Amino acid sequence: MTVQDIRTFNRFYTNVIGALDYSRHLYAPYTLTESRVLYELAHSPHTDAADLRTELSLDAGYLSRILNKFEEDGLIERTQSKRDPRRRHVALTPRGRETAALLAERANESVGALLATVPSADRPRLAEALRTVREILSDGRAPRRENVVLREPAPGDLGWIVQRNAAVYTAEYGWNTDYEGLVARIVADFAEDHDPHLERVWIAELDGRPVGCVMCVRDDAPATARLRLLLVEPEARGLGIGDRLVGAVVDFARGVGYRDLVLWTNDVLTAARRIYQRHGFVLVAEKAHRSFGKDLTGQDWRLDLHGTPG
Repeated sequence: MTVQDIRTFNRFYTNVIGALDYSRHLYAPYTLTESRVLYELAHSPHTDAADLRTELSLDAGYLSRILNKFEEDGLIERTQSKRDPRRRHVALTPRGRETAALLAERANESVGALLATVPSADRPRLAEALRTVREILSDGRAPRRENVVLREPAPGDLGWIVQRNAAVYTAEYGWNTDYEGLVARIVADFAEDHDPHLERVWIAELDGRPVGCVMCVRDDAPATARLRLLLVEPEARGLGIGDRLVGAVVDFARGVGYRDLVLWTNDVLTAARRIYQRHGFVLVAEKAHRSFGKDLTGQDWRLDLHGTPG
């Protein structure tokens, strides 16, 4: 391979991307860079300006002007971080989330139209080629936190949630197929009937493949949301993915007006429980039970969402 080979491909791919009209229709009335900032805010909870500068390699003055524009448009709100008073926490408002969702929908439709021109038989080969390029050009570097993206589920991802929950919990805790049945029912209920304004699924993606998930659904109690099916693949642990997924649920639930966020887990899931505690959840009840082929202690946790995000 020569330098010219890569430059030729770059020109070709730039023309493909240009055909998708990234700079005008897709992100109007915002620029591509402004849309990238919105995307990061929508997918990275507990974000501050310093995080955005690092993640997007933006000049501090340029980013400040973008955030000022977003604030004037009612897309974001900035508050002092509890963890570091020198930093400013940046979060999307409900209007900001709607705008980010609209831009994402436009992009998905445009890329979907491009993908529709690729014969079904060629799509696995194309996907593998894209993964190969990323792996080779990453030069064997270990995964980094900034390589993880939180996104909405794509076709097939809900099935992945069921399959991976069953496989991981069987391998690590010896749970039987009763657990797979429970997960399948939870996922099916969401797929068949959910309010996209009040309920959501997040997929954590690393190098083009899903490595984690979590759900936020309405609970039976008034003004209460329930966190469900938090999972991080074993090989992706240590990158803060579980913390980001829980943070995404907390920010979303607070942003759409829930009063409380609850969850049910089991005492053997110690790593998950530590994450819940870091986000302010409080243990409210415990009860021994036999489920999934094991003797377990179920735990109910609750978070009061009235507090100010830090």
